[in-house]
Amino acid sequence: MPAVSFQSVSKTYHTARGGFQALAGVSFDIEEGEFFGLLGPNGAGKTTLISILAGLARPTSGRVLVQGHDVQRDFAQARRALGVVPQELVFDPFFTVREALRIQSGYFGVKNNDAWIDELLASLGLEDKAGSNMRQLSGGMKRRVLVAQALVHRPPVIVLDEPTAGVDVELRQTLWQFIARLNREGHTVLLTTHYLEEAEALCSRIAMLQAGKVVALERTSDLLRAASSNVLRFKVDGALPPAFEGKARVTGRIVQLPARDAHEIEQHLAAIREAGLQVEDVEIRKPDLEDVFLDVMAAGREGASA
Repeated sequence: MPAVSFQSVSKTYHTARGGFQALAGVSFDIEEGEFFGLLGPNGAGKTTLISILAGLARPTSGRVLVQGHDVQRDFAQARRALGVVPQELVFDPFFTVREALRIQSGYFGVKNNDAWIDELLASLGLEDKAGSNMRQLSGGMKRRVLVAQALVHRPPVIVLDEPTAGVDVELRQTLWQFIARLNREGHTVLLTTHYLEEAEALCSRIAMLQAGKVVALERTSDLLRAASSNVLRFKVDGALPPAFEGKARVTGRIVQLPARDAHEIEQHLAAIREAGLQVEDVEIRKPDLEDVFLDVMAAGREGASA
């Protein structure tokens, strides 16, 4: 039995201007013990899907199961199996960190779990903040408390919705070490993130959403293996020739271009030299998940246009 099963899930929002379909027949399973990535651009439907999984929104059609429990018909059992870390920093300003974790435990009927709360505080770098009021914490510390609250009832399925958005490198490292440990111990993890290097490093399998539809569903290693081009990376001052528009990924001075072979690499460099630009720090690397993601999204847009 899958840990999570999305079965033909569709969601349409109705507004004064008409209907907007956020999800269109999304179907896939997440197996017990998987570290699964859900990727997509803003507006692809990731958060809508997570909201339906958590019982915060109802699908227009289809259903979602958590360890065999329907999230609509058997909400209490399904929710007890989930630990959800939301994108938003939602907290109660009237309690200390330890009090907030004890109250969250009570929501799930869990008592006398101070030893586990102590372990969460230690694992997430919150030991010295246990007696601090939630209002006194920085944004990064509040994010750590949200993770602890999601895990306080030891859920078998952990859902992380952009858990490291806007947080420091130390928290990212601390969080991933702890979550990876829980995954090794048998917990299923569903991660949405815009940090694709995190997804590549952590997730064994990935689904990509675009405009509410699944456009890729593969093992991470298979996605990377199927990438058709190497990547030419270099630094340059000045605007690239118009021929590279839509092909190049540009970050400041750094330019990255797909290149199938040595001949295409030389063509790219020759065109840049002819434009009067000076190329520095040239290297050729294997494609990463960001390259694959951009290719899949571009193919999806072309398919939609056709």
